[in-house]
Amino acid sequence: MARRPLLQLNDMSLSYGGDPLFSDVSLTLHPGERLALVGRNGSGKSTLMKVLAGIVEPDTGEVVTTPGIRAGYMEQDPDLSRFATLGDFAISALGPGELYRVERAAEGLKFNPDTAVSAASGGERRRAALAKLLAEEPDLMLLDEPTNHLDIEAIAWLEDMLGAARSGFVLISHDRAFLTALTRATLWVDRGVLRRQDKGFADFEAWRDRTWEEEDLARHKLDRKIKAEARWAVEGISARRKRNQGRVRALAALRQERAAMIRRKGNAGMALDTGKLSGKLVIEASNINKSFDQPVIKDFSLRILRGDRIAFVGPNGAGKTSLLRILTGEIPPDSGTVRHGTNLTPAIFDQNRAQLNPDATLWESLTLDPMLAAQGRSDQVMVRGSPRHVVGYLKEFLFDDAQARAPVRSLSGGEKARLLLARVMARQSNLLVLDEPTNDLDVETLDLLQDILDGYDGTVMLVSHDRDFLDRVATNTLVFEGAGRITHYAGGWSDYQAQRRDESAPTTSKRDIKTQKKKDKTASSSADGLTFTEQHRLDELPDIIARLEAEITKLSDYLSDPELYATAPLKFAKATEALSERQTNLAAAEEEWLSLAEKAEQ
Repeated sequence: MARRPLLQLNDMSLSYGGDPLFSDVSLTLHPGERLALVGRNGSGKSTLMKVLAGIVEPDTGEVVTTPGIRAGYMEQDPDLSRFATLGDFAISALGPGELYRVERAAEGLKFNPDTAVSAASGGERRRAALAKLLAEEPDLMLLDEPTNHLDIEAIAWLEDMLGAARSGFVLISHDRAFLTALTRATLWVDRGVLRRQDKGFADFEAWRDRTWEEEDLARHKLDRKIKAEARWAVEGISARRKRNQGRVRALAALRQERAAMIRRKGNAGMALDTGKLSGKLVIEASNINKSFDQPVIKDFSLRILRGDRIAFVGPNGAGKTSLLRILTGEIPPDSGTVRHGTNLTPAIFDQNRAQLNPDATLWESLTLDPMLAAQGRSDQVMVRGSPRHVVGYLKEFLFDDAQARAPVRSLSGGEKARLLLARVMARQSNLLVLDEPTNDLDVETLDLLQDILDGYDGTVMLVSHDRDFLDRVATNTLVFEGAGRITHYAGGWSDYQAQRRDESAPTTSKRDIKTQKKKDKTASSSADGLTFTEQHRLDELPDIIARLEAEITKLSDYLSDPELYATAPLKFAKATEALSERQTNLAAAEEEWLSLAEKAEQ
């Protein structure tokens, strides 16, 4: 027996400003379905979500909800003007005695329901809207970027909640790990077309690439056919053409079909240039302490060397941004010292987009160079030492001509992120500070940003809650564990998780260790076993070997680019040197492990 659908979208078309956004889109959502909704920034994902929620009326077509079915939409900018507190808003649609649902969600999402609406930040308002939706438990949840403004712990809590929920949901998110864990089917918005695949997000990129390959092949075949028919039309004798007007009309139809094809939007033209290299030592922090009513950084020391990729991970408010600002010299520590290396040229990506004036235009946000202005070249931006026309540079970051004079406040979250990246990447830098760069960026732009960071010769300090991005970029992770405690782990997010599991594994008590040591001492001489230092080294070598193997794989993949030597000989030479060094270190580590393992067996 066929299942009754939760919701149906029939032949929907929608235009904005005369430009078609969707045409003849149909969709059926069934109970319990878990769908990822993906697509480039500006492709219409959020608009489609609002159509499904009944907030936006389509030009043609209809949205049909099965009677008795409740659908809930997580609002990006909820109207809380009628409510005194966030809790009042979150419980507004619940019955008496159901406050516990909101309190449970508030605890997991980390906001205080008693916070006054007038004092709440934008992130707290969004978390209250998410808590309201989760507490109401509708049959269908429409979730537009629910992980924005959530830290990793809250994201993990939300992932568990949605994983155990009976409700179906449609989910927009830039967080690959979140989408991969939760979704069982994928909706892809691409140039006004909505495609569906009954596989989760993990299979999306292979499906996308396969679809584009088929599209390119079809376009190539059509171009060849048009070329052949056009040659016939020119070379054929007049009488023959008169007898074959149908073929001439068919050629016109082919040309019309080709003109109607919408070319895919390319990737942003992002690039980074380190300019002059910094010294080998970038930053050295010694015994740093910082408090804001309570300690956020306590007796912390760190050495950052050129080429390091340091990730800062922890709950919101734990002190990640404060430590960034202390390390870059923006604010002083309460005690301790920070020493900077030589030739540092930092570039900073601010999570609050505070560097962007909402009333300024995109043009004005980039043309800030006083030297160019003095020369009467106010239409140009200095890009890594060379003047460029501002509109041409904006196009590299996927902005069109009309947007150049638009105010920053008119941009979506993803567009603001791209504009800020355009500003950051216009200048040379050898120290890149990225505070939540992944918020609002689409998957393709995140891929490109990761590739750029892989080839960047400078040093990166990164704050992010995107676990997949951390795994792809970070070589070291600083974990903020509360009460000012910060722990340093090698590798990215998954490496940190593995090391933490090893640390929390059951261990023998100190008394048992002492007793065992006495037994070992009487049973055999110290020469027959491992010393404490040797045992510790044997335990840590597998992690060292795994890290070296991962770095060798990354470097080998990077060097496999046949154009690298010709286009970037300096980077090629450095990568080759780094690969040789890591291969030597790997061989030595494996030899050391084998020697210690043989000694342990004896």
